[in-house]
Amino acid sequence: MLTLRDTGYEGDGPLWPGAHADAESLFQPGRNCWRVTRTERAGALIDGEAYFDMFAAAALQARRAIYILGWDFHSRTRLYSAERHEPYPVLLGDFLDYLVKRNRKLHIYVLIWDFPVVYGLDREWPLYGLTWQPHRRVHLVYDSTHAAGGSHHQKVVVMDDTLAFCGGIDLTRRRWDTCAHSAEDGRRMEDGISYPPFHDVMLAVQGETARCLGEMARTRWLQATGKHLSSVRASGPIWPDALRTDMRCVTVAISRTFAATTTHESVREIERLHIDMIAAAQRSIYIENQYFTSQAIGDALAARLADPDGPEIIIVVRLLSHGWLEGAVMQTLRARLIRRLRETDRYGKLHVFYPHVSDLQAGTCIDVHAKLAIIDDEWLRIGSANLANRSMGYDSECDLTVAARGDSSIAGAIHRVRSLLLSEHLAVTPQEVESHLQRTHSIAATIRALGGNNRCLHELEIEPEISDTLAGIAETADPERPIAIDGLVEVFAPDVTPQHRFHGWRIFIYGCIALGLAALWKFTPLANLADSALVTRWAMQFGHTAWAPLVTLLLYMPACVVFFPRSLITLFATLAFGPFYGFLLAMGGILLAAQATYVAGQHMSRMHVRRIAGPRLNRLMQILRRRGLVAMTAIRLVPIAPFAIEGVIAGAIRIRPRDFLLGTAFGMLPGTLTAVVFGNQLTALIEEPSEVRWWPLGLAISVLFLLAFLVRHWIFPPRAGGGAPLMRRRK
Repeated sequence: MLTLRDTGYEGDGPLWPGAHADAESLFQPGRNCWRVTRTERAGALIDGEAYFDMFAAAALQARRAIYILGWDFHSRTRLYSAERHEPYPVLLGDFLDYLVKRNRKLHIYVLIWDFPVVYGLDREWPLYGLTWQPHRRVHLVYDSTHAAGGSHHQKVVVMDDTLAFCGGIDLTRRRWDTCAHSAEDGRRMEDGISYPPFHDVMLAVQGETARCLGEMARTRWLQATGKHLSSVRASGPIWPDALRTDMRCVTVAISRTFAATTTHESVREIERLHIDMIAAAQRSIYIENQYFTSQAIGDALAARLADPDGPEIIIVVRLLSHGWLEGAVMQTLRARLIRRLRETDRYGKLHVFYPHVSDLQAGTCIDVHAKLAIIDDEWLRIGSANLANRSMGYDSECDLTVAARGDSSIAGAIHRVRSLLLSEHLAVTPQEVESHLQRTHSIAATIRALGGNNRCLHELEIEPEISDTLAGIAETADPERPIAIDGLVEVFAPDVTPQHRFHGWRIFIYGCIALGLAALWKFTPLANLADSALVTRWAMQFGHTAWAPLVTLLLYMPACVVFFPRSLITLFATLAFGPFYGFLLAMGGILLAAQATYVAGQHMSRMHVRRIAGPRLNRLMQILRRRGLVAMTAIRLVPIAPFAIEGVIAGAIRIRPRDFLLGTAFGMLPGTLTAVVFGNQLTALIEEPSEVRWWPLGLAISVLFLLAFLVRHWIFPPRAGGGAPLMRRRK
């Protein structure tokens, strides 16, 4: 495992001397950071192997509490490669159980994002009795308190309030890799399938910074669960022997992002500190980030590029995004921003690279997942925030920023972090990087001089310009602020206090998104993955087989379990059987799947149901117990939990079977009809575009909204004289 000491740089101070006059005043609590703290020790961990090793070593020393905040978590994450033999379990879930069993005073709190169904295939479905049964002192909660459409994206681990890790790596699968990032590494496997190289960075901190991160973790837990956690009185400091101390007694600012909710105002400290650091840069700005789409950061960089004395700007991103949709959206926005910056770059200061490995499979790349920035040799920033609009103002994020503040030893350590990263990307020794940096005083010149290997940094070529219309559609996938949809919840679940009213212009946005998806289907690589005539012919052939209707009916059952979108099955059924029989099979399959979840809920223990539903259990139970049929119709029309979870809870609290099935049928009817009409028009579009009639789809959508309006008045009729609706909460 490489450390900062391996760079070969022997100097104590920065490579490019020059004190920052505003270094002492850059951090402003309440504006660009939450807290300014002192850290007794700090060390950078590059890539998953180093982080997973140090996480396990530190967790073994924890005595009272471990807090884990993450975007994702998977109990079957491998902490080390199979060829190693450690005295503790290899799988994360088993390891956490092992920790609490060996220490009865230890509690572990895991708070992760309550993800939407679109991520269901990539994540561990929360039926822990089938995959992992957590120990009673391992408390796992799915956080659903973020703004509508936002996510809990922090990646923070705190041990006894004395040691903390913060950065871009979640404790989940497909994160483990070595600094070698070999094209073929047999240890980089999940379920027998290899995944591409993965690059990321974490920062370990000790002392006051860790205590503040522990306080933040307890606050997040309170917001998510309503339960207070007591502060931790650690028996002693934690710092594994193998974790190198690269900086001592260093100033660290903690910055956050939170979208505004009913309980707190918007927090945009991360965005403001990024802008302030860019403005303060004198010599160089070095950035590694998964995404590069933030308009605010782009404006700040453009201002520096227009300055003849501005800093050299190096941006390292990944070549490709995951999946055609993410690529079409995020790469489109990235290309547009880079194009604008290059047009502003009159002095040749901007350089955008991606890591290249010649032996990688076509269509893959090194997954640059880091969220890192180094400004001169003065500031080192590592955290969870992407340089994307949503990370600046939408999702929950946490970044740590180390400041040298005139200390030459800390400036030297920050310099060594950058040199070590460059040596990794260029597959050369750290000494070679240092030698070229000292000769050229240019990061870009050093990268180009050391390029040409099988593994190096290549200049990023951006895609051709696209229309403003398509770019506008893409921007809806990377919003700067939440698009409130809580008005729908107000309509169908009045017990939930809404943040804002539902505005008509948002319907227009959703329509644009739908049109954008149709455009992406036609104008992106997705069109090359499936020939339209072939798909149509195959679907029709499938529809003529004797067993096809039964298979279609049964497909809805596993789809609701793994969170696969049911509408896709409905679209396929329409292609295969036509609109009438496709609709009958879709409704039959949905009701069959619903009944299966209902029966499962009847036979589950209360503990299992609570773990499945998480914080949404009480809300759903209150709604369902009050009025079975109409309430079931409401939550199926505007779901406040995944389809399967709603069915399990309905079965667990013994909603009458008739009310459950009728409510499911009534609630799913409008959406299913809309999907069938859309599928029918899609068939026409594939077979003969001139025969497409858009008015049935428009009529179906109009009927859907009309039904929503009528159901609102049916379920919640106003009292005579303008009194409160019948289902308002009783005082």
